[in-house]
Amino acid sequence: MTGSLFALLILGAAATVFAQDARDPGKTNVTFPGPGGVALRGYLATPAGSGPSPAVVMIHEWWGLNHDTTVLADALAREGFVVLAADAFRGSVAGTVAEARKQVTETPGEQIAGDLDAALDFLRSHPQVDANRVASMGFCFGGTQSMYMGTRNPELAGVVIFYGGGPIQDAAQLGSMKDAGPVLGIYGKEDRGIPVEQVRAFEQAMEEQGVESTITIYPGVGHAFVKSDTYRSGGAPEQAWNQMVSFLRTTLSE
Repeated sequence: MTGSLFALLILGAAATVFAQDARDPGKTNVTFPGPGGVALRGYLATPAGSGPSPAVVMIHEWWGLNHDTTVLADALAREGFVVLAADAFRGSVAGTVAEARKQVTETPGEQIAGDLDAALDFLRSHPQVDANRVASMGFCFGGTQSMYMGTRNPELAGVVIFYGGGPIQDAAQLGSMKDAGPVLGIYGKEDRGIPVEQVRAFEQAMEEQGVESTITIYPGVGHAFVKSDTYRSGGAPEQAWNQMVSFLRTTLSE
């Protein structure tokens, strides 16, 4: 085979890999029990070494557990964390905004909460995981779900929220968040769906309840600015990603 032909084959393979739409369904590789005995699936990404390691439940955007999520799970695993990309929609992955909105509004909230808590239980029991060093994190829809996981799971060692809609405004609704680990909230100043005033009210509510928190509002960006194709592109997306990694390393340190 000539060198030029070999190069063309390599470039063709690379083009095939990178042509995959980030919203395509993501792969799954683990199964664990959910509420009522239902079998739940997720994508588990592990770092080098046998552990026990700190770990993170990663929750997808409103599209569902897609390719974008698994790429980010692998990236975070390379930073030294066991990452379980949980599936809040039991295999449903949206390809359009209308489909995404439908699965968010029509999937029972109690089912979502139960499935994500089951994912946390599975991750904490994994032999490669230090059960005392597990955090939740999520993007958009997943950021909201990560926030609420913190209100009902005091065993969480940390909570990361990437621009989760509907930030809690009433301190009385923070539940057990005070007993969970610190909270990192990352938002975009130009996010039309999450006004800065709401973010500041959330920050104030946590302060009233004694929740340790760090809230960062990045200028010049709106919603969903950290993606699999932006988190290493410089600017606010890379800064936010690095801030999250640093927060997790500090919060989940031994």
